[in-house]
Amino acid sequence: MGAGGKQLSIALVGTRGVPARYGGFETCVEEVGSRLADRGHSVRVYCRRVETADGAEPQEELANYKGMTLVHQGAMRRRSLETLSHTGLSVGHLLTHRTDAAIVFNAANSLYLPMLRAARIPVATHVDGLEWQRAKWGAMGRRYYRFAESAAVRWSDALIADAQGIADYYTTEFAAGTRLIAYGAPTVAGATHRLGELGLAPHGYHLVVARFEPENHVDTIVDGYRRSDAKLPLVVVGSAPYAEEYTRRVRALADDRVRFLGGVWDQELLDQLYASAYTYLHGHSVGGTNPSLLRAVGAGTPTIAYDVPFNSEVLGDAGLYFSAASDLSGTIGFAEAAVEQHAARSTATRERAKRYDWDAVADAYEALCSDLVERRAVKPKRPVFGQRVNGQSRLASVAVPAERTS
Repeated sequence: MGAGGKQLSIALVGTRGVPARYGGFETCVEEVGSRLADRGHSVRVYCRRVETADGAEPQEELANYKGMTLVHQGAMRRRSLETLSHTGLSVGHLLTHRTDAAIVFNAANSLYLPMLRAARIPVATHVDGLEWQRAKWGAMGRRYYRFAESAAVRWSDALIADAQGIADYYTTEFAAGTRLIAYGAPTVAGATHRLGELGLAPHGYHLVVARFEPENHVDTIVDGYRRSDAKLPLVVVGSAPYAEEYTRRVRALADDRVRFLGGVWDQELLDQLYASAYTYLHGHSVGGTNPSLLRAVGAGTPTIAYDVPFNSEVLGDAGLYFSAASDLSGTIGFAEAAVEQHAARSTATRERAKRYDWDAVADAYEALCSDLVERRAVKPKRPVFGQRVNGQSRLASVAVPAERTS
């Protein structure tokens, strides 16, 4: 319940929706939204309409899921317009089907915030990571994302950051305060009975799970593994619909010890892959706190991560780190050889998972929604439109490797 036990109606806008099959936003919506629904709140999730291939049976679109009401809207199937077009249709629906509060995911969707404010629907924006740094965006896309950051600060009633590095970025760039609400780490059980389907043995492989995008450094991981003398195979889970050239590069770097599984949407099988890996290799560098990393942490799987603050904030001294293929190759070999240290790192990783609890995350979202409804949210400082505090990006302050935290 909200403040004083009040039931709230809450809209979650701007993601692909639930069931979560894609990324961090969707995982957050499912985990938080279902908990808020269990507490008696009315939760509406806007989902992208399921696209059906020619000649295929239409896929069922659920009206309800885990206590949440689902509203499906279409989207233009172009990378640059998919998110914006879907959110525009979702906001149009929301304006005629009001809720007490709205959470908009992705600063890119800030273009629609003035419409929600004009309708007097209090809104918080989950700003995510540093999207304009993603290589998939051209010059115009990067300029739009920089504009969208300013717009999110100017037009939101509150901002949500899921990592301290993101919160620091908005403080440095805009002198804007954020609610720091990290994601949760699921407890991943150690069952192994599905591994035989893939010809894998428990603790008999290294694992990477990622969309094939340059800032996720899948190519660096595959290259570093190829250079290593690792005895255990590398299992690669993931793909990308708009990254054919990058996918070809990743595959060209592999040797016969690397196995590409493509996308794995069976959550039970995916959980067993995480829990039974000897190490998890994590190359994400710009997206804030990452659910794939938290899933590995929740499984207690020793992790070797790309050396940026978002990752070291989660792993601390429990992790090993790399910045290039050349140092990853030695780290993989070290991890295979140092068996006793490996077991200690697994224990330390499970301890880190205790810091990331979905119930506590839901508490924070519930409190934020209550504050929005009661107009208690601390509004971000409004910049002159498009203006940054220091007139230029200070991104370097959050993009360099950070000192480990214990």
